[in-house]
Amino acid sequence: MVEPHPDTSSITVRLAKTPAEIEAAQILRYKVFYEEQAAKPTPQMALVKRDFDDFDPYADHLIVVDERDGTPNIVGTYRMLSRDVAEKYGRFYTSGEYNISLILKSGARVLELGRSCVLPQYRTRPVLQMLWQGIADYVLDREVEMLVGCASFPGTNPKILARQLSYLYHFLLAPPELCPRALPERYVSMNMIPKDELNPREILGELPPLIKGYLRIGSLIGDGAVIDEQFNTTDVCIMLHTSIVADHYKKHYERKGNRSFTDNAAEGSNISVLKQRSSNG
Repeated sequence: MVEPHPDTSSITVRLAKTPAEIEAAQILRYKVFYEEQAAKPTPQMALVKRDFDDFDPYADHLIVVDERDGTPNIVGTYRMLSRDVAEKYGRFYTSGEYNISLILKSGARVLELGRSCVLPQYRTRPVLQMLWQGIADYVLDREVEMLVGCASFPGTNPKILARQLSYLYHFLLAPPELCPRALPERYVSMNMIPKDELNPREILGELPPLIKGYLRIGSLIGDGAVIDEQFNTTDVCIMLHTSIVADHYKKHYERKGNRSFTDNAAEGSNISVLKQRSSNG
């Protein structure tokens, strides 16, 4: 069992500045996604021991850096792709699984989150709070209005996930004027069990930590799940619009304050499991 690393005095969170730092983040992603969680790498990924795709060169990469040994070591990462960059270079990663045209037609300043992971010994609440604070600062600096991304359940059998998926569908579906929808060829209905047969409190406790963390900060869910065979996961689309976040969560976007966005997100999240899967195999 990996012992947690409790000291955060040597840890900082910032954007990657060089190609070497981005490569280090990709090596970290490979360790977590393919070696720890047993996803299936492409031959090219297996050869270089890095997780990469076509979006990496254009995205911003938030990194968690530990310098306790005098040498910067990247121990966590989160990939962020803004709307202007996505439109310049083609599309969002999420568009490979979900139709997000209603969100884009709204004109909102959108930020896509994904490809996130943290080494096991750093999956502590203080480190996750620092990572979420980095996201919050990025959102504030760029006046982001909506966050989107994909989050995963382990396994590819939706029937096993019927209670959880039905709960998300009946209680947390995004409003129709903005709701993402799984692409027709990948769409798996989440409406498997009638609403009145569900116990929300019980099911909430069964959700994966990351999805639970997103719900804690006011996120809503798109229509339809998507099966990802490469990563052995069942994906759902997460969206968070700042205009529909409860007032007591909005203060989390401030740079200073009491328990708020970063605390609630970190409390519910295991950042190791949010990942935009590779689009090239």
